Formats: sequence, C-alpha cells, structure tokens
Amino acid sequence: MDLHLTGKTAVVTGGSKGIGLAIVRALVAEGVTVATGSRTITAELRATGAHAIVADLSTGDGPAALISAALVHLGGIDILVNNVGIGDPADLLAGATSGVHELADQDWVRTFDLHFYSALRTTRAALPSLIEHRGTVINISSAGAHLVTAGPAHYNVAKAALNALTKVVAEQYGAQGVRAITVSPGPVDTGVWNDPNGFIALVAATQGIEHETFAKEMLASLGSATGRITTPEEVAALVTFAASPNNITATEIIIDGGTVKG
Repeated sequence: MDLHLTGKTAVVTGGSKGIGLAIVRALVAEGVTVATGSRTITAELRATGAHAIVADLSTGDGPAALISAALVHLGGIDILVNNVGIGDPADLLAGATSGVHELADQDWVRTFDLHFYSALRTTRAALPSLIEHRGTVINISSAGAHLVTAGPAHYNVAKAALNALTKVVAEQYGAQGVRAITVSPGPVDTGVWNDPNGFIALVAATQGIEHETFAKEMLASLGSATGRITTPEEVAALVTFAASPNNITATEIIIDGGTVKG
C-alpha cells in the first residue's frame, strides 16, 4: 500500500531505540526524511540515515532546540511524533511501588517533564511549521492511562494528560489543517520488558521473582485478548498509517492486544 508519504518530513523524539527507532525506520522506508532527537545516538539510529540530533527533551529548552536544529535539516515539518519517554527505570519503579502519599513532588516533576512537558514543548515549537504544512502530531501515550491500578502511578497520570493535550491541539488547530492523534501501546517488546536492568526486571527483583517468570505472569494478569506482547514494528506501522493523509484526528488508537476493555 502506498501511504503517500514520499517526500514528507518528520521529527521523531526519542528515536535511538525501542519504539522510537522502529518509527524512524518505518517512516524512512516510506520515503520520509526524518530528524530525531535523543540524549544518545545509537549505531542502530545512525544506520537509518535519519538526521540524529542530541537533545535532552526533559529540559525546558531542549524541545525548542531540537525543532530549531531539525528545521535546518528538513526545511519544514509535516509530521511530529512525540515518542520520548521511560527514562530512568528507577523512576518508574518508584511510581509502581509507592503510594501517592509517598511520591515526592520531584518524582512527579521528573515524570511530567519527560512524558508530558516534552511533548507540549516540542509541539509548541513545531506548530508554526506544522500549520504551514498542514501537518500531523502523533503523541505516543500508553494503555496505562486507562489502567490506573497497573504500572507507575505518576507515569499513567502523565500519559492521561498527554491524551488530553492531543484533543486540545486537534481542536484548536484543526481548522488550520493540523491533525493530532494519540497512539497508546500496551506492553511492547522493548527493553522495558526484556532488559535485565529494565523496569519489569526491577519490579521482579523487588518481589523476589525471576525476571522472565514475572514478565509472563504480568502479561497474563493484564488479560490481553491475543495473549501476546506487541512488537515495536507493529506500533511503528500504526504510527506510519496515522501519519498518512487521512481524516483521523482528536482520537486515541490503542494497540495492546485487547488489554483495555471497551
């Protein structure tokens, strides 16, 4: 299927690994010129041919600096994918093992800076070009925004805020040709689940359970209809479709194997 993306431009945040890297690869394969920003540039990212820009998107000025650098390479922005997230697994562990009364303000601030404000600031910086190009914003959220008893509380709340931001952007800028869509994965086969130092491994250690065993039990407890984890490539394929010319906006598309019911 020709998605009519050849010649388009895109900025992807957090493109060095995992879902972000898969999105970069998928967009490049569709003929999109991609710029991506992350704190580190991996060999896998360099191999994509994307313009790799070092940027700390959890800071106040990092997103604007990324967009400024990306515009030098791209000339304009047709697609913005706000994907950056996860960060330090220890921060997620704190949110998963602590009650609201135990999480300090700084825990919430760090989480919101990375998972909400990075998207807000990057979108704000890119909007003049997105309006000019009648572009699309795709925010990578999480099924966790709907599963408040599962996973890190501050992460889930930040993702719920991101979902609301998508709708606000779609409503405010739709008449100027800008679309905004949320893509919300459930468990994805990335380092979060399979890295021995990743989030799931850390939670398993706190409970004295072997990593692989705990991961299988956790996945089963979520009640996925398909009974399997999503791949980064499946998320990337959905993002690429959402970025293609269509009339989808102001909505959330969940890719979680049927974990969120209804």
